[in-house]
Amino acid sequence: MADVSGIRDFMIKKTINGLIFVLPNVPDDKLLTFAEKFVKDIRWPDGQEFVKNLILQVKRRLPELHKNVRRGAINFLTDALFYKARAREDFERRSGFSPPLLLVISPTMRCNLRCVGCYAGMYSKKDDLPEEVLDRVLREAKEMGIYFIVISGGEPFFYGPLLDIFREHHDVTFQVYTNGTLIDGKLAGEIAELGNVIPCISVEGYERETDERRGEGVYAKVLQAMDNLREARALFGFSATVTRFNSDILTTEDFVDFYMEEKGCFIGWYFQYMPIGTRPSLDLMTTPEQRMQRWERINRIRRERRALISDFWCDGPLVGGCMAGGHNYLHINQNGDVEPCVFAHFAVDNIKEKSLEEALNSQFFRDIRSRRPYHPNLLRPCMIIDHPYVLRECVAMSGAMATHPKAEGIITELAPDLDRYGEEYGRLADEAWMEHYQEPSLQAQEGITA
Repeated sequence: MADVSGIRDFMIKKTINGLIFVLPNVPDDKLLTFAEKFVKDIRWPDGQEFVKNLILQVKRRLPELHKNVRRGAINFLTDALFYKARAREDFERRSGFSPPLLLVISPTMRCNLRCVGCYAGMYSKKDDLPEEVLDRVLREAKEMGIYFIVISGGEPFFYGPLLDIFREHHDVTFQVYTNGTLIDGKLAGEIAELGNVIPCISVEGYERETDERRGEGVYAKVLQAMDNLREARALFGFSATVTRFNSDILTTEDFVDFYMEEKGCFIGWYFQYMPIGTRPSLDLMTTPEQRMQRWERINRIRRERRALISDFWCDGPLVGGCMAGGHNYLHINQNGDVEPCVFAHFAVDNIKEKSLEEALNSQFFRDIRSRRPYHPNLLRPCMIIDHPYVLRECVAMSGAMATHPKAEGIITELAPDLDRYGEEYGRLADEAWMEHYQEPSLQAQEGITA
């Protein structure tokens, strides 16, 4: 049986390898017709559009990519999405719960910037996650069938062993959230040679917005980093934190076109500003009205521009609601604390003392997973700002401790304001949900009211 499985795996990989190299010659209309067979089982149109755009963007970018980057794409499609799924199934049978799809790990919180409202700004900068611990976590993750790892921080490229980790785990796809200031021509070339690394560079808009939040001259370094990566034929993207003051700019077609067409980004991620970290304030958060506007604009741009963009707060239907607590992901910080989410800075376990499986099976994480989805309306996915009572109750029940000074503020002094925000946004989101996602019969069944 093992020999048969091995032959099947080999044939799958060879078939996808062949498809990857003929893909650029397939007309878009035929490719989309082919894609319909794969997206028909995806319930929400947002998800169908995202998968179609992924296929079109892969086709479009392949000819310009370094050969090792193309090989990395093949490894991701085969190892992560196909026959490594058996490792996930084996783990679930043995442990009784499904492993997450990905991990977010911040091996260092050291950074050369001091961005206004940084969500990670209050973590200790003294200690990095030991290399041997990071290596062990990645090996344990692969045993569970997890082959997609997001590296965050701090500035990840301050972590000395990072490239060695990428080389050692060449069968893993790494996405790196970075400020881009350290990506010179040499580093860009190394990233392309590795083939399994996708940097996503933080922007706040254009020069004025980016330099205003990140520091004078940062925007020029960001553009240079993108040019370096494109010249090296690497795969890269942008990461945008949406605040009350840049929301309109970040959700325009011109913004998306500039970074994806002119600068060459493959993918774009949007993050809602969260009142955690350095001087947390609801004054930076987008208003409920701005958030609904963002949802509408992102979906329209995906449809009309075929842009590969996503927003973790507006795209709840894309991922089935909240991903935290090990359902689809978790966060391990530089101290080894295992947090349910990069924005929920509480933990009961430390990865230096527990295995990944033990951390996933904590009462804290089980409580979070057992409550999701927190509401039938998946446009209200978040346990921090949409249903803040969920985070408060789970922290209280498990005795989870704050992982840095002042982290508790989000469940104490900010609680009344977050409750009001959740209620106000909920009324708008429920109207959109009933209009765009729900059949009339399901509205009554699921009890959603505007």
